[in-house]
Amino acid sequence: MYRSFLMPPREKRGEHGIDSASPLPYTIPAMAKKVVKVIKVQARGGQANPAPPLGPVLGQAGINIQDFCMKFNDKTKSKMGQVIPAEITVYDDRSFTFILKEPPASYLILQAVGKEKGSGKPNKEKIGTIKMSKLQEIAKAKMPDLNTDNLTSATSMMAGTAKNLGLIVEDDLPKA
Repeated sequence: MYRSFLMPPREKRGEHGIDSASPLPYTIPAMAKKVVKVIKVQARGGQANPAPPLGPVLGQAGINIQDFCMKFNDKTKSKMGQVIPAEITVYDDRSFTFILKEPPASYLILQAVGKEKGSGKPNKEKIGTIKMSKLQEIAKAKMPDLNTDNLTSATSMMAGTAKNLGLIVEDDLPKA
């Protein structure tokens, strides 16, 4: 049987609705804040500062830049130096919340092969090789941010990213 969260249990109601003499066993929920905008930024873990490019983006949104930098740095101390994407939700009262994501796949792949950047001409100039088992490890780490729950599909996405970076992908996974 459906029961509204605003109505007290049947025992607490009088003959014609709510018995005003009895205390209400519920609280009325607070109004939700209005979302003004959602911003996606990237910063190095534990090293966010108000300087460009982060400062101007946050300033235009009306966020207290120093407050964001302090909170971001506190949450990302364990990932010092890694590129960490964040999705910031800005509310109408200038308050904000943010969600941290996993580092970009290209960053993780380049870190795995020990390179600074990918090839400028990935179809012609190769910068190295990477094994499919390593891409599978990266896919497991990136799984919360991907639009699939299938590890094979996620590994395939990482392989595509690796090829676009100019890497040769060696298949060392056992065949099913």
